[in-house]
This record gives sequence, structure tokens and C-alpha cells, in this order.
Amino acid sequence: MSGNIRLLTDTLAGAKAEGRAALIAYLPAGFPTVDGGIEAIKAVFDGGADVVEVGLPHSDPVLDGPVIQTADDIALRGGVRIADVMRTVREAHAATGKPVLVMTYWNPIDRYGVERFTAELAEAGGAGCILPDLPVQESALWREHADKHGLATVFVVAPSSKDARLAEITAAGSGFVYAASLMGVTGTRESVGTQAQELVERTRATGTELAVCVGLGVSNARQAAEVGAFADGVIVGSAFVKRMLDAPDHASGIEAVRELAGDLAKGVRGQA
Repeated sequence: MSGNIRLLTDTLAGAKAEGRAALIAYLPAGFPTVDGGIEAIKAVFDGGADVVEVGLPHSDPVLDGPVIQTADDIALRGGVRIADVMRTVREAHAATGKPVLVMTYWNPIDRYGVERFTAELAEAGGAGCILPDLPVQESALWREHADKHGLATVFVVAPSSKDARLAEITAAGSGFVYAASLMGVTGTRESVGTQAQELVERTRATGTELAVCVGLGVSNARQAAEVGAFADGVIVGSAFVKRMLDAPDHASGIEAVRELAGDLAKGVRGQA
């Protein structure tokens, strides 16, 4: 296992050794600007996030709710490119030494070139990629290049995933498994629901040694504590983006995401 993916797996294992779930944050690149997005990611790490997923903004983010869609629109209007995503990964990782992944739909990678994308992501210090719309059975080319460059391939599982599909996904994936805790699109919700724990248990029942991290719903410390009690990682995206969108100015937004990360970090430590 090479350095980039090892940093990710060691970070997740380190949180587990502390008797807690890891806190994984999501923010889109280029939001509100490229420099502003990098600053926000650094603030989230400073607040207590263990891992950050950098979103590659997409014009039709079918799995994302209105909050992330709004942020993506702002980034795209600002002209964000894949080069800016790579710069975001590079600067966030270099400044913190923490694992940074990219979360993206498949089409932009396919257009850019799989070898080019994986080589540049590895060179930037990226730990891997979350690919929510890439079917496992169509992922051989991606995995070949990701493995070559020491990158994690994180697949998404959902409550609707059959047991046989869960086994396929855990066998093919690396880094961790992204468990979607509720059906439907991302966005902060009041209740985590029972589906999340059942999905984590079913995923672990495949015999996988991968960490199982839960996203799509967590927005506060209480929920982070609830999910962290049964998952290896708690993934939070829309809540961070909403703090940025709701802030009266950029500086306030940076402080808001730093503060939220601190609250969530307490949550995963059972201090909510």
C-alpha cells in the first residue's frame, strides 16, 4: 500500500484506536472561489476533521441536494476546472498533512482521461476518489490506474443494495466504504434513521476489513455521536456548505465551518 492511500487508512485506523469514529468533511472546490475553498478546507481541518472530500463541481449533480447544487453552481460560474480541483487537493494536503480525497461523478474523469486524472491526483497528494455513479462492474479501468498510483477507490452503498452487490463492492473498493444512510439525495436531515445502522451491519457482514463510513444526513454533534456509535466514520457535507452559504461574508463563513467541525469532532468523541 503506497503513501497516499496509507495515510487515509492509517487515519481511519487511528480514530478507531481512540475508540471513536473519524470525522470526514465535504466541500466543493472553487466554492465560493478557488482560494476561498482552500481556506475553508484548512479551517475544517483546523476545527477537527480527520479527512476531507473535495467535490469536483458538476452541472448536473444528480445525487446532491439543493445546498450542494447551489455551491456547485457558484463554483462553475466562477470557472472552476479540474486543474483547480488538483490545486485545492495539493494545497490542503500540503498545509495540513491530512488525507484529502476527490468526490466526483464519472463523466468528468472519462473526458479528462483516467491515466491523466489519477496521475495528477496522486502527484497532488490526493488519497483517492469517491465515485458515486461508477458501477463496480464498469470500474476495472479506473481501478487499474488508481492502484498504479496508490489511490483509494471508494464506492457508495445504499440500503437498496442487495447483499451480493455489497460483497462485490467491498471486494473491489479500497480506503473505505461510503454508506448512504438514507435513500435519496444529500442534505441535512433531522433524524439519522435506522437504515444507517442496518446498512453498516450488512456491509460488515461481507467480511470486509474496510472502514464503513456513513454520510447523507448528519448535520450536528448529536447526530455525529449517534452515527459514530456504530460507524467507522461520519461524513458531513451539506451542513458545511450551508454554513458557508448562510454567512454574511467570507470571513464569517470560514469561522462558521471551523466551529461546526469543532462541534462535530466533539460529537464523534461522544462529547456532544
